[in-house]
Amino acid sequence: EVKLVESGGGLVQPGGSLRLSCIASGFTFSTAYMYWVRQAPGKELEWVSSINEDGTLKWLPPSVKGRFSVSRDNAKNTLYLELNNLKTEDTAMYYCAKDRRGVERGEGTQVTVSS
Repeated sequence: EVKLVESGGGLVQPGGSLRLSCIASGFTFSTAYMYWVRQAPGKELEWVSSINEDGTLKWLPPSVKGRFSVSRDNAKNTLYLELNNLKTEDTAMYYCAKDRRGVERGEGTQVTVSS
């Protein structure tokens, strides 16, 4: 059974930083592309990042590029998302996922950016 467990969210002021983690189990993590997606209140799921199997290739949309970074540690079956220079519009539930649309995702971790 695929299991994805996110952590690291919280309340942060604009300009602040957070590091999200996602521990994966139930599949061969080291051979899987992995993704982060997010969903703000009242909005659809939005793709936030992709990373290839060994972490050498990464993709992020313009809305977060230069502020967010994605990485992975295959020895720990863990995916990371570093969030810097956070803005109020980054407020959302963040999920790690096995597909870009976020169909197969974890329970999520809440990120709230507010002063």
